[in-house]
Amino acid sequence: MKAIRLRHPFGLEYLEHVDIADPGPPGVGEIRVRLHASSLNAHDLAVVQGQLPTEDGRIPLSDGAGVVEAVGDGVHEFAVGDHVVSTFFPKWLTGGPGPLAAGFATTPGDGIDGYACELAVRSASAFTHAPRGWSHQEAATLTTAGLTAWRALVVAGGLKPGDTVLTLGTGGVSVFALQLAKAAGATVITTSSSEEKLARTAALGADHGINYRQYPEWSKQVLEITGGRGVDHVVEVGGPGTLTQSMRSARVGGHIALIGALTGFADVVPTVELMLRQQRVTGIGVGSRQHQLDLIRAVEATNLRPVIDRSFALDQLADAFRLQLAGGHFGKIGINY
Repeated sequence: MKAIRLRHPFGLEYLEHVDIADPGPPGVGEIRVRLHASSLNAHDLAVVQGQLPTEDGRIPLSDGAGVVEAVGDGVHEFAVGDHVVSTFFPKWLTGGPGPLAAGFATTPGDGIDGYACELAVRSASAFTHAPRGWSHQEAATLTTAGLTAWRALVVAGGLKPGDTVLTLGTGGVSVFALQLAKAAGATVITTSSSEEKLARTAALGADHGINYRQYPEWSKQVLEITGGRGVDHVVEVGGPGTLTQSMRSARVGGHIALIGALTGFADVVPTVELMLRQQRVTGIGVGSRQHQLDLIRAVEATNLRPVIDRSFALDQLADAFRLQLAGGHFGKIGINY
């Protein structure tokens, strides 16, 4: 079968197109999946660029969606022909994040081979059913970006109608967060350096947009919009370079879901200000299989559909990552097989 492997010393130029052996029939408790789609995430890019170390020859990509071709003994949740989508942490099934003690050791495309290939044989618990009526490309956006936004706002944040949500940028997690917040009856403020992208967030229902190039201290605009109160939730994907502004944008007692580090890995955090504002900062690392099942029920109930900016063929994976690096996309970048 066709696959892509990442070779040492890593980087886009070391993505190798190969033919590898068919994985064979599923064993006890396993399913065999014909993969049709994936999508790109910051985590995938970090692995490919060598920022997150992995083994030489690793098959990248954490997201995978396709059709069940065979089921092993003891599998009752799936049948041949079912449309499925992978989970980011195959061993974190439910409950708190205790299974994450091993880091990314069991994460596809990182600690184990991912889904930049045509076939996969995995434990049945490594997949869930895809949302009804969704294409494979749409389903493949849920594993990482969709679930991260869901856990940030709903699971950790307790999002409710009438809340105000601030999303940063227009990548996959932020656009999903915008859609989920609007579906829940929240007011949404978005940021971007592009007026065109702000117009697109408005078309998705964003109530306010702030150009952070025009307003580098954009927390002042957030406070102005909210009458000095601040927002209930911040979906913080920037990291050190934006965290202070996010803190100053959130209300006293507000929630900041700390997800990404797009601006780097180290900075000075105004801890006294955080303490005085009594804000809650939650580190978010995607979510459990049960969280994904809950998310799928929610998107089916609300008719939410993901935003896919552009799709590439599997053999164009390096070009897809180049688009991601350039930051020219809005929402998700898809990979079709």
